[in-house]
Amino acid sequence: MNRILLASLSMWRREVVRFYRDRSRVIGGLVPPIMFWFFIGSGLSGSFSVGDGPSALNYRQYFFPGTLVLIFLFTAVFSTISIIEDRKEGFLQSVLVAPVPRIAIVLGKLFGSASLAFLQGVPFLLAAPFIGLNLHAGSFLVSLLVLFGVAFSLAGVGFVIAWQLDSTQGFHAIMNMGLIPLWLMSGALFPIHNLPGWLAAVVSVNPLTYCVAALQYELFPAGSMPNLPPMWLCLSAIAGFCAMMLGVAVLVTQRGEK
Repeated sequence: MNRILLASLSMWRREVVRFYRDRSRVIGGLVPPIMFWFFIGSGLSGSFSVGDGPSALNYRQYFFPGTLVLIFLFTAVFSTISIIEDRKEGFLQSVLVAPVPRIAIVLGKLFGSASLAFLQGVPFLLAAPFIGLNLHAGSFLVSLLVLFGVAFSLAGVGFVIAWQLDSTQGFHAIMNMGLIPLWLMSGALFPIHNLPGWLAAVVSVNPLTYCVAALQYELFPAGSMPNLPPMWLCLSAIAGFCAMMLGVAVLVTQRGEK
C-alpha cells in the first residue's frame, strides 16, 4: 500500500508541475469554454427562458453548468496527452518497469488530471452567485463531488485513448470526434425534455447527461427544471462511470507497453 501511495503521489505531483509550467495549456483549458459561455449565452439570453416567475432562467444561467463540465472536460482529458509525450521521451517505459502495481500509475495520472481540472474549474464555479445562481454551502459541496466525478471519469477516457496512441494529432482528432458530441448531447446546450425519439435515447445513455443534470439540481432554483433525472440516478451514473473508466484504464495498462 505504501508503494502504491508513493508512486501515485509522485505521478500526481509530476502532472501538476508539468501542466502549470506550460502556460499555453492553462489558457487553452480555461479560456475557450468561458468564451463559449459569454458569447453564446449573451447571444441567446434574450430569446431563451426556462421556467416561470422568480425561478425563470435566462440562457447564460442555463448554460453555466454545461460550461463547467466543458472546462473540466478540456482540462482533464487533454492533460492525459502527456502519456503520449512520456512514451516518446522514454519516461513511461521506466515507470512500467518499476516494482509497483499498474493501478498506481493509473491513479496518479487520473488524480493528477482531476486536480488540474479542479484548479481550472472551481474559480468559475465560485462565480455562480454573480449571475443569480444558487451556491450555498451544501450546493457547493455537492457540486464539487459531482465535478470530481466528471474530472476523474473523463481523465479515464483520455487515459485509455492516449495509452493506445502514438500521435498527439490522432489523440486530438479522436477526442474532438467523440467527446464534444457527448457534451453537446448532455443537456448542456438545450433542455433534455421534448426531444426527438432517437436523440432522447442517445441523451439517456450519455453519462455526461447525468453530470450536467446533477449540477443543474444544485445551482438552479427549485422547480425551474422539472424534467431532470432523479438526483440518486445522477449520482449513481457518475459513480458507475468513474468505476468503469478506472477498471478499463487498469486493464489497458496490463496488456503491455507497445
